[in-house]
Amino acid sequence: MGVVTVGELKTSISGKRSFRPSSTIRHAATEWPISDVSSDVTIEIEASSFALHKFPLVSRSGRIRRLLIEAKDATISRMNLSLIPGGPEAFELAAKFCYGINIEITLSNVAMLRCAAHFLEMTEEFVQKNLEARTEAYLKDTVLPNISNSISVLHRCECLSPVSEEINLVNRLINAIANNACKEQLASGLLKLDHNFPMKTMPNIELETPSDWWGKSLSVLNLEFFQRVLTAVKSKGLKQDMISKILINYTHNSLQGLVIRDPHIVRGSLLDMELQKKQRVIVEAMVSLLPTQSRRSSVPMAFLSSLLKTAIASSASTSCRSDLERRIGLQLDQAILEDILIPANSYGNNHGTMYDTESILRIFSIFLNLDEDDDEDNRMRDESEMAYDFDSPGSPKQSSILKVSKLLDTYLAEIALDTNLLPSKFIALAELLPDHARIISDGLYRAVDIFLKVHPNIKDSERYRLCKTIDCQKLSQEACSHAAQNERLPVQMAVQVLYFEQIRLRNAMNGGHNQFFFGTINSQLPQRSSSGAGSGAISPRDNYASVRRENRELKLEVARMRMRLTDLEKDHVSMKQELVRSHPANKIFKSFTKKLSKQLNSLFRINNLKPIGSKPNAESRFLFQRRRRHSIS
Repeated sequence: MGVVTVGELKTSISGKRSFRPSSTIRHAATEWPISDVSSDVTIEIEASSFALHKFPLVSRSGRIRRLLIEAKDATISRMNLSLIPGGPEAFELAAKFCYGINIEITLSNVAMLRCAAHFLEMTEEFVQKNLEARTEAYLKDTVLPNISNSISVLHRCECLSPVSEEINLVNRLINAIANNACKEQLASGLLKLDHNFPMKTMPNIELETPSDWWGKSLSVLNLEFFQRVLTAVKSKGLKQDMISKILINYTHNSLQGLVIRDPHIVRGSLLDMELQKKQRVIVEAMVSLLPTQSRRSSVPMAFLSSLLKTAIASSASTSCRSDLERRIGLQLDQAILEDILIPANSYGNNHGTMYDTESILRIFSIFLNLDEDDDEDNRMRDESEMAYDFDSPGSPKQSSILKVSKLLDTYLAEIALDTNLLPSKFIALAELLPDHARIISDGLYRAVDIFLKVHPNIKDSERYRLCKTIDCQKLSQEACSHAAQNERLPVQMAVQVLYFEQIRLRNAMNGGHNQFFFGTINSQLPQRSSSGAGSGAISPRDNYASVRRENRELKLEVARMRMRLTDLEKDHVSMKQELVRSHPANKIFKSFTKKLSKQLNSLFRINNLKPIGSKPNAESRFLFQRRRRHSIS
């Protein structure tokens, strides 16, 4: 934009700095003060001092002119301007400008020069195209129209407060970033419409982030400016997924050096407490900037989990942790085991638990207490989505509960290895899910068995209550076989397992259709219970759709039971025939039957009767009846 500086302020032997033109332009710039002209004013800024001349300074700076006029001593030769924004560097460039030297205005110094021009009052009132006008032109032409340039200049304003705020430079840059970001979003949307992208490919396009994406540049800002920028882009209508990307990128860069602690840092030391404080401030700020809570939030589960882990480790406020717990609970069906393995903040207590089970208990409770009918997204669905959700055999609500139940059983098996975990906390988590949430209890049985193995000295009452959480009717055949021989289980549970296994085998032999035997068939169908979480008011349309879905489920279940019953009857008949054929007395019975039939057939032939197995004719029937009457008489 500008030209290369052609003059310099050189430090004299005495330590002061006086202006001397460069040798390359000395003959062409005779109007500038030559080197042998002694300075008549010394400007002191922090540890630096500049030996200059009054005339070129007062010709462009209103502040220096006023200070010289207001001075009682007309021969003043020393002036302190330590409050100038940008310090000695900014004043040196401004002094060169006062001497008529063309200075280069860049992204790295425009904010500093703009604030210095305001401080020195270098306005159009004294000379045309003064430093203030020059910097304003550069801002309008180069900085404000470009997002990345605006972010770079805004970053330079962090050390120029309060002057940068007084001249409204910070707000102008923030508004420019927000406006340009929304314009870019609109242009991107129009570009996608012009290319007629299918709707299914839209999410993939939005997830792709270019390497020069402007959101990455926001990571250079301090926390205050970042909050102001994000608030501005949200108010201008930037999409939630874009805001989430910005938050994730900024949080990752801000916490990267804080989360990884030096192992040599002593727990509880001043340095450790300072690191915790920085983490706490960043996490609480990021949580306050998250989009509105929703079950279809654009914030990834892994990011929320990382925030919660950092919030617990840094002892963040209760409101911050509660907000994160609710957000995780709203989309718990998207979580994996690593997301809910949250370390406990034990502060070096060797007897503390490894994981924070209290937070997990609250998170699962939040998910189970959700009322699907009160969700705004459900009320805004169109008819096609309503038909899909209510008519399909596996509804999204039920499938989510089944996912969460498997997740909880896996989590229980993991925390069961903690020797410091109290049985009461484990039992509270095991009893959390309703009966219809678990189709099969093998996962819970495995977790309980691990806990009993790791904690062999728990009380009998706790052991009994722990095993009571397992529904023996929902155990598979392999789990029942293992439980019947498990010495860690109470005798009552072993007896109960054997009892239900005996009933199952009896029904299998008799071809019955008891509920225990058909547990595996029912497990293929989604279970629905009125005692589940959430009992809000149901509209007539929703009630009718729910009845239709349950009717289809029942019909499908009855059809499968009939098919299974038919197969069992066939098996039953074949088993009976096999038993008869394999009986030891079967051969004697067959030989006796064969001899008897031979004798009867010979007797019938003597009496002109049909043999056994053939239909008798009229003559045979007449002879037989006559002999019968004769024998009776």
